[in-house]
Amino acid sequence: MTTITRNLPWFIKDLGVSIVGEKCYTSIVENLDFADVECLKYSLSKGLGLGIVVGGSIMKVPQLLLIVGARSARGLSLTAYVLETLSYAITLAYSYRNEFPFSTYGENLFLTIQNVIITLLIVHYNPPASLAARSSLQRTIFSIQFMLAFAVALVVLPPSTLAAFQIATLPLSLFSKLPQIRQNHRAQSTGQLSAFAVISQIGGCLARLFTTATEVGDPIVSAGFALALALNVILGLQMWMYWGKEEKDELEAGPIGITDEKKAQWPPTSHTVEVVIPPASPGRASPRPGNRRWSRKVD
Repeated sequence: MTTITRNLPWFIKDLGVSIVGEKCYTSIVENLDFADVECLKYSLSKGLGLGIVVGGSIMKVPQLLLIVGARSARGLSLTAYVLETLSYAITLAYSYRNEFPFSTYGENLFLTIQNVIITLLIVHYNPPASLAARSSLQRTIFSIQFMLAFAVALVVLPPSTLAAFQIATLPLSLFSKLPQIRQNHRAQSTGQLSAFAVISQIGGCLARLFTTATEVGDPIVSAGFALALALNVILGLQMWMYWGKEEKDELEAGPIGITDEKKAQWPPTSHTVEVVIPPASPGRASPRPGNRRWSRKVD
């Protein structure tokens, strides 16, 4: 078997070396030495990291499709998405400027971009009261200006301040999920929240705890992923508890979607029964009913 692994095409070898390094490529791939625990953990971490980066590039796509397809952001918290986007952007800037391996933070780039689009869609379809009076174009321009200003700030901030911002992602993660959790609880529904996105985030946080501990060892980043994992698990439990509630409510409204409010506006149906009694002759008993039918001439 080692005869094959030691004679792989050059482009496969170059790709493997670029991912796990010359030492671990030789040990794990060429020599098939799976007893090398250090290289095995490192290679597994690299594989998981790259998988998360690829998964992160499409993680929020189902959520985007749900919003665009329904032309509504019902059930999604604008505050939650703004805070989550800030958290992703800070982690992206902190990791890049500290020269961490791209496989340990790359998904934050794609998640930030996708979250920006989702935030703009929420502002477009379900604007907050403070922006409702403005036109859709004005709301979009205002949101983009705010995002660009924050992006520039992350680029020019000194490393010490950026480290403080990274610590701030812990409460940001907490407060980014709490509005969504509270909104789900109040509505007893998860609205347009994507199950795929929630499940992917749970799996991604689990994997990120492993890759961060293996390759980076930064306790601030690890704490952020641990907190995000706990909050995403709560969201996952809410999706399980409220799954199908929208469909149930629609069925209770009737087969043609008539609500009780519309039914109350209908005029009451009148049920009148007319009873015709034949006149009796004065002073004489009414004859017994026979085969002869009563008739009366109407002028």
